[in-house]
Amino acid sequence: MKIGFVINPIAGMGGRVGLKGTDGVYEKAVELGAEPVAQERAEKALIKMKGGHVWYTAGGILGENLLEKTFPEDEVRVVFENETNSVGETGPEDTHEAVKAFLEEDIDIIVFCGGDGTARDVFEEVDKEIPILGIPAGVKMHSGCFGVNPEASAELFNRFVEGEADISEVEIMDLDEDRYREGEWEIKMHGEALSIYEPHYIQLGKQSFRSVDQEDQKRDIADFIIQEMKEDPDHLFVIGPGSTTAKIQKVLGLDHTILGVDLLKDQKVIQLDVAEKDILEHSKEAEGMKIVVSMIGNQGFFLGRGNQQISPEVVKKAGLDNIYILSTPTKLKETPTLRADTGDEILNEMIREKRYMKVVQGFREYRLVKVQM
Repeated sequence: MKIGFVINPIAGMGGRVGLKGTDGVYEKAVELGAEPVAQERAEKALIKMKGGHVWYTAGGILGENLLEKTFPEDEVRVVFENETNSVGETGPEDTHEAVKAFLEEDIDIIVFCGGDGTARDVFEEVDKEIPILGIPAGVKMHSGCFGVNPEASAELFNRFVEGEADISEVEIMDLDEDRYREGEWEIKMHGEALSIYEPHYIQLGKQSFRSVDQEDQKRDIADFIIQEMKEDPDHLFVIGPGSTTAKIQKVLGLDHTILGVDLLKDQKVIQLDVAEKDILEHSKEAEGMKIVVSMIGNQGFFLGRGNQQISPEVVKKAGLDNIYILSTPTKLKETPTLRADTGDEILNEMIREKRYMKVVQGFREYRLVKVQM
């Protein structure tokens, strides 16, 4: 087959340093100590993909380097070059130009590594001409063209080239990062693209839930977490993004960042909108650490989507048994499985081995939910 392949080198860099994305803030991310993650994520997928194809790609770090390393026997054709070949000098225009070049070669599928912004860039050139498949590497990924993790993307690719995959229309979504950083959640649907459909491997679009009793449900959950704080006043509570987790600080009358990660101890704010390094630093002064996260409705992700500040190092230090996964009963009814995409295979395997994890859906009320990774 003829495969188009491109990497967005800066995708995901803003996650651990608390920038909630990398669009337009690459320099700031670097200043805060961010390191590239897209090459590693892409390689995890490529080494699981079956070769024997002709690959059309962009030069150097935009795809060529990894393809030649992973598939030395395959033909790799560079159809677009970014002359600088530097992470800091790449941008959305490189994705657009690479995809335009792919389309001139009558390829069968485009595989890309990035986040929702990259998916949007690919979609704007492709529309519904050919299927696209994303390897997840961004901070936020709500579009339906991504595998649930890099290995799942590889499995989807293999099924496609073997003629065993179903092709379906999926939503291409993107979050306005500037508004996101200001605490506003505005997700736009940019259109529908063709992608590979397999419910165990492809992620569904994020779904929002509203009902008359949602706030009451969130209040019950918040009251439970506050009770846990009272019982463990010397523990650091790491509060992940989302309206369900934000309810905890609202009930306590504390400031909060609905789309960031906040730190509480003894029911008081230690620091708002933190990065990974802040969590690890404050944890040194605490007796223990508890992680409080909500899951994304319909997708089931509780780690690795929009909360990369809660990194594998943070999770391992806290321990899986010290994670509180929150969900209202309304959302939980529509979300049958839990997923995590931490980027750390050892941690992913630890989560996978649990098979079921507890989800808090009320005051001291849990539901065991199957882990599907």
